[in-house]
Amino acid sequence: MPETSLYIPVKNFLERLGFAVKGEIGGCDLLALSPGEPPIVVVCELKLRFNLELVLQGIDRIAASDEVWLAASMSSRGKGREADARFRNLCRRLGFGLLGITERGEVHVLLSPVAPAPRRDPRRRSRLIDEHKRRQGDPAMGGGSRRPIMTAYRQEALACAAAMADGPRRPRDLKAGMPNVVKILRRNVYGWFVRADRGVYDLTDAGRQALERWPEHARVRVAAAADAVVPAAE
Repeated sequence: MPETSLYIPVKNFLERLGFAVKGEIGGCDLLALSPGEPPIVVVCELKLRFNLELVLQGIDRIAASDEVWLAASMSSRGKGREADARFRNLCRRLGFGLLGITERGEVHVLLSPVAPAPRRDPRRRSRLIDEHKRRQGDPAMGGGSRRPIMTAYRQEALACAAAMADGPRRPRDLKAGMPNVVKILRRNVYGWFVRADRGVYDLTDAGRQALERWPEHARVRVAAAADAVVPAAE
């Protein structure tokens, strides 16, 4: 059973608490934000079993979050780490919450989180919030997928590529719906774009292959960009 199988039960659990949940953001298996400003930042790390590596991941997330949850499958015989008083005491001292997932996908709160020490990395926290808000939908299931992560930047680059599918375009023609288009074309992180003429860009073969690989994500971002430039009704 892959770690991603734990993602949906935990996502549903946090959404019922009122959080907006997305996977694989900034190295976190799951990132949840509460409504309002500033949002409460909740990070949850997933593992098939409760172990030291899961605790170490949680420790790494403390500086950028308000709450840290550790989630893992519960032992069918009840003899896993979740039943070890020493393990629970360690997590309690660190301020972590523990979630146990059954084979049926039921989520059990084994330990509630405690507010950690004051944040020491506000810049990292800010980057996590920004990526969560910019990313369209929840395209990356948390839990260690080896596929390329569909970040907000990749979604924007796909939107630029989709806008050029019918031929070369000037950045100024796209900027109204895609404010980062100039940076994306100039940086060309994925090698999808090529300068066809002065101030004009076209798609490379790699760019066209990307549209074939992720057509649904290109459509989502393009639709969002179109909505952003629709004038308000008078």
